[in-house]
Amino acid sequence: MANSFARPSLLALTVSLGMLGVTPSFAAEEMDHSGMDHSAMGHGSMHMDTAPSHDAKPGMDHSQMGTSKQPKKPAPVDHSKMEHGQPKATAASMDHSKMGHGSMQGMDHGAMDHSKMNHGSADAPTATSRTPIPVLTDLDRQAAFPPLGGHQVHDSGINSFFLLDQLEYQDADDGSTLAWDASGWVGGDINRLWVRSEGERTNGVTEDAELQLLYGRSVSPWWDVVAGVRQDFKPESPQTWAAFGIQGMALYDFEAEATAFMGENGQTAARLEGEYDILLTNRLILQPTAEANFFGKNDPERGVGSGLANTEVGLRLRYEIVRQFAPYIGVTWSRSYGKTADFIREEGGNVDEARLVAGIRMWF
Repeated sequence: MANSFARPSLLALTVSLGMLGVTPSFAAEEMDHSGMDHSAMGHGSMHMDTAPSHDAKPGMDHSQMGTSKQPKKPAPVDHSKMEHGQPKATAASMDHSKMGHGSMQGMDHGAMDHSKMNHGSADAPTATSRTPIPVLTDLDRQAAFPPLGGHQVHDSGINSFFLLDQLEYQDADDGSTLAWDASGWVGGDINRLWVRSEGERTNGVTEDAELQLLYGRSVSPWWDVVAGVRQDFKPESPQTWAAFGIQGMALYDFEAEATAFMGENGQTAARLEGEYDILLTNRLILQPTAEANFFGKNDPERGVGSGLANTEVGLRLRYEIVRQFAPYIGVTWSRSYGKTADFIREEGGNVDEARLVAGIRMWF
């Protein structure tokens, strides 16, 4: 009586476990796999949750079993009869004894063309052979970075530069005038010796001439402070000044100079200069210039008064045949103010004057 009640309970437990996807080990052990005909089994029956019967006998024809029965352990699979469209067999059910592994031992893997083997998916990029980059040599580096001559930056070398900014003929009211404005330096990147000179000769007579000798030191990449002496040769008797100031390049490549002077007998003066290059083309350049002179007190002997003495503005158009040489034409306008204008009127001169100019600009 106890066995009759235990069997239905065990069957119910097996069915419940089968519904949960669990195959009881005791049920699998009672099933005879040797006589199973897997060719007649539907693949869908392998995933159905059924409970085995404890009345299964050896030699049963599983092809007649309903889909509700628990699937048995799969028999060995013959890969020669399999189609790729069928479900894949598990590794445990494969009959490796029928696989032709012996034929693989005679294969020459060295003769295999691995370039035609599909090692990945169709979407993977195919590898293409490329010429390897050769190792750089000293000759390659010398060809790519040849030694450069000229100005050597940030070293102790001595360099020089000279600019004849204006060497021009002017059509003045008193006659033809030859005017010049030049500057240059010699030294390194930080410390330099500067030379400036400007003046004019009218009808073969020097009316104004000066020379400045200055020491300059760089205080920033674009600005220098300068200090030195200025010697006036004309007008009248020579006069010596102490000079100090600043020069450099402001925003938008505007070149500027501001210099203060202390002369003999307590005379003081100041000069502001500026110029700017406007590139109309790569070689055609328009250059506006401006200059203003101030004096601390009157000096009748030299014809200057205190305050703003005079100003001069100019506009010159040059063409750079080469970078170091450029002819130009232009116009200038000058005017005197205050006591300086009074001294000029007393001598019968003009306090303002416009002039046509033509000259050359060069540097080396």
